[in-house]
Amino acid sequence: MDADNELLENLNKLHTTELGVERIKRNLSLDTDDVVEWCKTKINSIHSIVIRNGKNWYVKTDHCIITVNAYSYTIITAYKEKNEKHIQSSGRK
Repeated sequence: MDADNELLENLNKLHTTELGVERIKRNLSLDTDDVVEWCKTKINSIHSIVIRNGKNWYVKTDHCIITVNAYSYTIITAYKEKNEKHIQSSGRK
């Protein structure tokens, strides 16, 4: 089973902590109290790209990245995707 199918098949297990809710709301400027449902909707979008790297899944969708622990299905964080031009202009290679 590939990573995106495994995550999608277990969306009902997604959860986060109180601190996770606050972090995600702050990072994405969200005006919702149901952050988990918001993340589920984004992850389930046909535009989402799911990548498994070690113990985490990284879901790129709608200019944001959602990080989910692959074992516990805990949404760790979500943040706005940075523009590659911005990264290059900051001196990173």
